[in-house]
Amino acid sequence: MIATDVQIGTRPPTLSRVGGSRHGAWVLGLLLILAAGCSHARDRGSGHEELGLPPSWMIAVGPGLNYSGCSDFDPVKMADLMASELSELPGVGVIGVNRILAVLAEQGVDRIQSPQHALAVCERVGADAILVFAVTEYDAYTPIVGLAAQLYCRQPEGPATDGGAASQIARPFPVVSAETRLQPRAQVQRTFHGGHDDIQSEVRRYADSRIANKSPYGWKKYLQSQQGFVRFCCHTVATDLTRQYAMGLEATPAIADVAAVQEQGR
Repeated sequence: MIATDVQIGTRPPTLSRVGGSRHGAWVLGLLLILAAGCSHARDRGSGHEELGLPPSWMIAVGPGLNYSGCSDFDPVKMADLMASELSELPGVGVIGVNRILAVLAEQGVDRIQSPQHALAVCERVGADAILVFAVTEYDAYTPIVGLAAQLYCRQPEGPATDGGAASQIARPFPVVSAETRLQPRAQVQRTFHGGHDDIQSEVRRYADSRIANKSPYGWKKYLQSQQGFVRFCCHTVATDLTRQYAMGLEATPAIADVAAVQEQGR
């Protein structure tokens, strides 16, 4: 399920072209809220540092949602790239997109449709969490890729994302439920413009972390190759999501510690 790799600026597109089918009326309730005020970390490093995640943590990856208005890529193949980059992170096990697609096919659907559905699929495949994401912007020839991603977990422990901040972020699904279990444990929205200096600096750091980075283009191959640029974008979003989740765990007392505090108060 990995797309053919060609250079930016050539046609046809590297990620297989698919029809621009509409998702149905329910999509109207899932329209993205694009906000200029979305914050994100600047000092990402290589992404290979220990993230402080639970041991043997398994994340499922759902097929991508296409909210970009562009049909020049296959959201499922982009999800394969997301799963591939996620599997590069230390301490993360990944349940691939094909397994999720098999479950969805049994249910007669081809995409994750809501937070409730995401958690049901997560439980079905035995994952600890599921990553759902939407492509919000796509231009293969600049290149530009916009991604909005959420991480839902089976266990509700730990703080959900801040409601006020979350309302300013583009997201695959609106956060409308007051139930803690249905709140994303982490969410990230970014637009990557390959012509911007700050993005090129991040691409260079990403390229430096790739052992097999051998190309006449050097680090710029991740700007020249559409698939390479998508990999960089997926890697950055996956790293930000897992780091955000891990930071939430650090900020939350362990269950045993909470129990001890309650016992002392009696």
